[in-house]
Amino acid sequence: MSLKPRDEYDHRGWIEEKDLTPVERTYLATLIWLDRRLRLVDYLELLEDAYYKVNLQMPKSHTEQYNLDNKFWYWYPLYALGFFSILAYVVASVTGALLGFYYAPSTAGETPVAYETLTAIMMDLNFGFMLRSIHRWSAQVMTAAVFLHMLRVYFVGGYKEPRELNWLIGVALLGLTVLFGYTGYLLPWNQLAFWAGQIGVEMALSVPIVGEWSAQLLFGGFSLGQPTLQRMYILHVFVLPFVVTALIAIHVGLVWMQGIAEPH
Repeated sequence: MSLKPRDEYDHRGWIEEKDLTPVERTYLATLIWLDRRLRLVDYLELLEDAYYKVNLQMPKSHTEQYNLDNKFWYWYPLYALGFFSILAYVVASVTGALLGFYYAPSTAGETPVAYETLTAIMMDLNFGFMLRSIHRWSAQVMTAAVFLHMLRVYFVGGYKEPRELNWLIGVALLGLTVLFGYTGYLLPWNQLAFWAGQIGVEMALSVPIVGEWSAQLLFGGFSLGQPTLQRMYILHVFVLPFVVTALIAIHVGLVWMQGIAEPH
């Protein structure tokens, strides 16, 4: 549909003006005034046309595609795990952004500043304890939902042709989700975070050939300190959200194009 210039409007025959209320006449006059200048009707027609074209490409489930009477798999709760993962990710992102206004990634002081800011969020900030709890639990729910989602896809054979690429993207998202959880686990910089970080350093050093290089890159050295916390903060706040969001968009886009994989 192409956009054509339109200079005059002849709406005689649409409806008698006497049948319109003053509010309707004002609304119609405003719409015509705006349409003459911004061509609203043409663009609305384009959006309507695009909507119907997109709606025709919405993925069909296996039962819909083959007109099966048994709709059991279509409503099976395990097929909501992907959406549940995304919902938990959105909640964790919003609450994490709010926590970022008050958190300081610093190990300075006898009591680390990072730990003090976290304590202040939970004890002094209005609804701070609830905010941190929602962020923590949504992250854990996301990890569990992504893991269960991968299991469901594996056991129903959803990784097979033509969905191999989307399966690999899902595996990458699972790994990034675990990395998300690990980097966030270190940010409080308490005893649990310190020893979890130390375990991470030892695991990195155990890798042949590139172990020392990976430990220095990810943890800032062979012992924990300010460089470690700074790296975890940058990964958790500035790197992983953009990478994960982009992969989720591609993942959902492929599901949209290929349809939902149900057991045959």
